Amino acid sequence: MAKAKNKYYVVWRGRLTGIFDSWEECRKQTEGYEGAQYKGYPTLELAEAAHKLNYWQAIKQGIGNREEGRGTFFDSQHSIQLPSLSVDAACSGNPGVMEYRGVDTATGREIFRMGPYPDGTNNVGEFLALVHGISLMQKNSCNLPIYSDSVSAIAWVRAKQCKTKLMRTERNIPLFDLIARAERWLQSNTYSNQILKWDTPNWGEIPADFGRK
Repeated sequence: MAKAKNKYYVVWRGRLTGIFDSWEECRKQTEGYEGAQYKGYPTLELAEAAHKLNYWQAIKQGIGNREEGRGTFFDSQHSIQLPSLSVDAACSGNPGVMEYRGVDTATGREIFRMGPYPDGTNNVGEFLALVHGISLMQKNSCNLPIYSDSVSAIAWVRAKQCKTKLMRTERNIPLFDLIARAERWLQSNTYSNQILKWDTPNWGEIPADFGRK
């Protein structure tokens, strides 16, 4: 089934907010705007229903996602839960310049992006990306599942400790401060989000991948 073309766009956070009837108008309000929140819908009725909610509530309820759906998307052998958040990190070198981000699994739209940080590692970035996603979900009372392709990061989050062997340098002091904050958050908070392993061999690269391989 072909996906319906979006004709209306809800902007929850941007230069101007509201419902816009063209991508060009939506783009004017959101492009380059830090933390912009927006989503397209094929009908005005769906856009109005979404606009009555906040961004996270609309994503959680899957309004307008008839093909993507709320619950599970099935391929021939495997399933991906939607709606959901996917996180990933990229690092040029080991250690090297690291950054991480989270995206909407269904659409690839970027939800958050942090970095670059010098003298980091990919595993540290994956850990921080997961904690960032979990805390963001909790802040917005949203229990969407979160995907990561890092076994190490998932294990570190469950242990509530970043078990990195990264050496401290003058350049990565801010990064170690972030690690300490993330560990404290895990130790003092609870969350209900499922943390799921992305099945790269069967599904391809995780949607949050930076595409630099």
